[in-house]
Amino acid sequence: MSHDAIENLSHEDRAFPPSAEFAAQANATADLYAEASADRVAFWEKQAATLEWETPWTTALDWSDAPFVKWFDGGKLNVAVNCLDRHVAAGRGDKVAYHFEGEPGDTRDITYAELLAEVSQAANALESLGVKAGDRVAIYLPMIPEAAVAMLACARIGAVHSVVFGGFSAEALRSRIEDAEAVLVITCDGGNRRGKPMALKPAVDEAVAASPSIKSVLVVKRTGQDDIEWTDKDIWWHDLVGSQSTTHEATAFDAEHPLFILYTSGTTGKPKGILHTTGGYLTQASYTHKNVFDLKADTDVYWCTADIGWVTGHSYVVYGPLANGATSLMYEGTPDTPHNGRWWELVEKYRVSILYTAPTAIRTFMKWGEDIPAGFDMTSLRVLGSVGEPINPEAWMWYRRVIGGDRCPIVDTWWQTETGAIMISPLPGVTATKPGSAMTAIPGINAEVVDDEAHPVGNGGGGYLVLTEPWPSMLRGIWGDNDRYVETYWSRWKGLYFAGDGAKLDEDGAIWLLGRVDDVMNVSGHRISTTEVESALVSHPVVAEAAVVGATDETTGQGIVAFVILREGVDPGDHVVADLRNHVAHEIGPIAKPRQILVVPELPKTRSGKIMRRLLRDVAEGRATGDTTTLADASVMNLIGEGLASGAANED
Repeated sequence: MSHDAIENLSHEDRAFPPSAEFAAQANATADLYAEASADRVAFWEKQAATLEWETPWTTALDWSDAPFVKWFDGGKLNVAVNCLDRHVAAGRGDKVAYHFEGEPGDTRDITYAELLAEVSQAANALESLGVKAGDRVAIYLPMIPEAAVAMLACARIGAVHSVVFGGFSAEALRSRIEDAEAVLVITCDGGNRRGKPMALKPAVDEAVAASPSIKSVLVVKRTGQDDIEWTDKDIWWHDLVGSQSTTHEATAFDAEHPLFILYTSGTTGKPKGILHTTGGYLTQASYTHKNVFDLKADTDVYWCTADIGWVTGHSYVVYGPLANGATSLMYEGTPDTPHNGRWWELVEKYRVSILYTAPTAIRTFMKWGEDIPAGFDMTSLRVLGSVGEPINPEAWMWYRRVIGGDRCPIVDTWWQTETGAIMISPLPGVTATKPGSAMTAIPGINAEVVDDEAHPVGNGGGGYLVLTEPWPSMLRGIWGDNDRYVETYWSRWKGLYFAGDGAKLDEDGAIWLLGRVDDVMNVSGHRISTTEVESALVSHPVVAEAAVVGATDETTGQGIVAFVILREGVDPGDHVVADLRNHVAHEIGPIAKPRQILVVPELPKTRSGKIMRRLLRDVAEGRATGDTTTLADASVMNLIGEGLASGAANED
């Protein structure tokens, strides 16, 4: 009898071993796996030792109060010193930390010495406002250099930052301020988005009016909008920060001192404040950044396209790259402004060599067509990364061929806000990659796929992804709610961390992520992953993107309903829908054949690119759609409704 918790339906035979040339120069070697396996804690101590510690740790790992952990206990360090001061002290102050490109085309090259000076000024400014170690500071900014400066200034003085994505509403900001009891908000008049200024200050005003803990609001002047309101709590960044000394004496903090809170959505409706601390987090962020992306700090130009409002922006725009002395590109705008080739124009302009982005962006570029990236010189690229959700094999292949010129290794990374840093990923130069697979846990991480009784499913089986040992960058709890932390992540199986993702192992033991188990469909007793059906749909040459949900069905329990976006120029006739249903049946079996396929112009996505399947389930089951406030574009639901009314659907 099979112990599979989720059916393992699709198979992938393609594999891409690293070239001899890449392997010869790679940072990571296969020896890392053996070294970590032989003594995992000693392995992490070796990684921690690459940082600058003012006081060495006395205990590397304390797991005696599981699931509450301490890493490098007794050690003291300062995150900003590790990201800035030590590079300047080593004579690398003239090296560019960030190439900044604003959406309107304004640019800044900021060296490590200049960034240190500005962070020191900001740290002095925060202290002048009475902000002290342990206080919480809310940061509500677009992708501009001041965002990184604000985070580092907080880290420098031991204040705990809570970055709130600049696209969130006033109510979302208020609830996060209230939960953290923040004393300061750092914001700006507005940011540039799709060719026009997008005001941020009004949302802050509304949130602060209902947040008595806020004493001051520090406002960056970015767009120069004339119509912003001003209150007695408001202070211009350039007036206060600009007048401060460019030197600041940093204080070392305990390895377990809180570094940041980052809120993620919770099933109860109340966001969860994920708490990360200092020493272990920076250790794993810097180690993974160097080895997963094969970073050569002296020559690479690295671009992570994530917003700082997400954990990817924390770990792989700010802390990981700066700890490693990297040169990064920071871009304010969207991929389609002022034209659909904007990203590739920037790759060419800055000679970007490492690109880290999300599958939803890759599928959008697929939809736009190959001729757009073909118009730019992207021969500087040497490593490509994927993050945020499972990447379907066809998007992976397109990314490799069209963007990477069939020469760049792809690192498909799995991790979460809660894990703090990359956990599962190929190592470029070591791993023979398979399109769509995150492959194996990185050295130092222990992951397994288990069934309902927590038994390992073995190769060829599907189930639940769990982590079996503590890791340095793991969350230290949910802010102010330890009971919720235990209940959310540790209650399903004793001693195993489970955050809700399904996975399968192929015959070689490679890990394939199947998305949230909440999205697993139960069709005639078969538990089928939405990810596998979506991948089968996107493998058809007419499909640009697909989202699949399970809808209540009297006969089968749930029926598979697919929403597809067709590639440019494809006629959405009835034969297309029939072809797609048969294609899925051919690719992964008749049990996965969609009951219904709806051709739509767009899919409902959050600003981070996640598809909101909850809204699609509402459509599939004929209900009024629920809350759409977190959508990047709420009008998408109207477009879907119009598409359905025109009859672009099919079912047996």
